[in-house]
Amino acid sequence: MAEKKGVSPGDATPAEASVDEGGPGLLGQDEIEALLNQTQAAVGTLAEADRAAPQSEPLPKPFQLVDLKAESGLESMKSLDLLRDVDLNLQIELGRTQMIIEDVLRLRKGSVVALDKLAGDPVDIYANGHLLARGEVLVLNENFCVRITEIVSPSTKVAVG
Repeated sequence: MAEKKGVSPGDATPAEASVDEGGPGLLGQDEIEALLNQTQAAVGTLAEADRAAPQSEPLPKPFQLVDLKAESGLESMKSLDLLRDVDLNLQIELGRTQMIIEDVLRLRKGSVVALDKLAGDPVDIYANGHLLARGEVLVLNENFCVRITEIVSPSTKVAVG
């Protein structure tokens, strides 16, 4: 009988014992039942551990997308009501000029200041310092008015400087 070094015959598994005893390497019925019992015991222990383990939190609900629909005119008017009390600084620029301080000090009632724009050129309309539109100057009932002729795109807006 061939003995393994460092292992006593009592330490051998049933399969090794059968081989060491000179058997053909096959397990007997008793040995198979013993292995089955060991496996079932191990499976039972794992099942108990799973039951004893704290339950994992349920998976979060999937995100619900809101169907975006075009607002009706009435609803958009309600949202504009929020802006009715917002103060807005509106400036109409007829033109610009550069003057030295000496010339500014000489200005009196009736002085004429030449601007860089010609008569009939569009005036610039600024809202809170940002170029918003261009328009033409009109006189209506002895009041100056500005008719908007062009809305300026965001890429060409220039702040008042």
